[in-house]
Amino acid sequence: MNDSGQPFDDVLARLMERQAKDPATHGGRLFGLTYPTGRSDIEELITAVNRQYLFGNALNPFRFPELAALETEVVESVSSMLHRPPGTFQAGTMTSGGTESILLAMLVHRERARARGIERPQIVAPRSAHPAYAKAAHYFDLDLVQVPLDGQWRADVDATRAAVSERTAVVVASAFSYPHGVMDPVEELAAIAAQAGAGCHVDACIGGFVLPFLERLGREVPPFDFRVPGVTSISADVHKYGYVPKGASVVLHRDDDWFSHQVFLYDRWGSGTYGSGAIAGARPASPIACSWAVISYLGANGYTEIMGQLMEVVAKVRAAVEAIAGLEIVGEPIGPVLALRSDVVDLYAVGDEMDARGWHLNRNTEPRGLHLMLSPAHAGVVDRLLDDLAQAVALGGESRGGEARYS
Repeated sequence: MNDSGQPFDDVLARLMERQAKDPATHGGRLFGLTYPTGRSDIEELITAVNRQYLFGNALNPFRFPELAALETEVVESVSSMLHRPPGTFQAGTMTSGGTESILLAMLVHRERARARGIERPQIVAPRSAHPAYAKAAHYFDLDLVQVPLDGQWRADVDATRAAVSERTAVVVASAFSYPHGVMDPVEELAAIAAQAGAGCHVDACIGGFVLPFLERLGREVPPFDFRVPGVTSISADVHKYGYVPKGASVVLHRDDDWFSHQVFLYDRWGSGTYGSGAIAGARPASPIACSWAVISYLGANGYTEIMGQLMEVVAKVRAAVEAIAGLEIVGEPIGPVLALRSDVVDLYAVGDEMDARGWHLNRNTEPRGLHLMLSPAHAGVVDRLLDDLAQAVALGGESRGGEARYS
């Protein structure tokens, strides 16, 4: 920090210069991290709402009751979308993202397990589950028990059954998984959990705003939400395929009283009762207001229309990949997340070449290959993407050593 500060225009110019060195968030060349729709009306709505709520603070619902009401309405919308049974009050909250939603769900399951006399509870999760479960185990004195995947890259049911013990607090199912975009067998996993007296958390951070609209399009979607007996909580990110800026997720509990384990209350200090239903204290208002605005603006029909258009892009990419000799799609992905593998082509070398051409494809390690999260905005660049991919495969060669990192 300098003493005199810098001119307004210079500050903006320096930021623009630095931002230009990062990938463009709306260029259609990222595959994850951002989820642009390519629609100016949605972008304009988000910009206006964000400006309106930029300085708000969602910490105190009594001071800002209308902001609290917006959050409640977002939670209720997601509850309805995921078929949560009607309850006496809101049994969920908005969070900053999937990781926080998962952390809170694991905290609640830990508290429920401790109430049953389990001193050090376990999380049983497939190897494909998000790293947030390992993070929750690290933060909350839990043990993470990983189970292997079956031949379709789903959580192995028999291995899960064998891994569940009297210490199991929760069994995790992904709907669908980040690495491979496939659905875990939620019904079977939830039944195993229920039989053991444990909870079942469905990680729908990616699929929460995908699967309901695939159903509306008439596509076959395996049961995954609160309609499945034994599912006790679900996480769903609004800032992925809900198309709002980062900082917006929802965690839901089937039963009203479970939410009380998530709330922290404290009054042994000099400023009265402090209460928080999320990990953060002060929370930005913009993600809440933007979520409310986009959900209100699009409605179920708007989301279904966008999903239909996105799945046309997905079908085009899948067909092109399957037409390239030596490439194959991993498992049976249900939505817009695709993993590519090959026994004859070094896909890390392909990824290096795609990097050089300005495409930011992600790498997988299990199996070794490439990873794409497609967004609606990719419709405008998909032909160029597929041409470059075919050329990169044809070039062959060996990888220059680009490391696989999450997103």
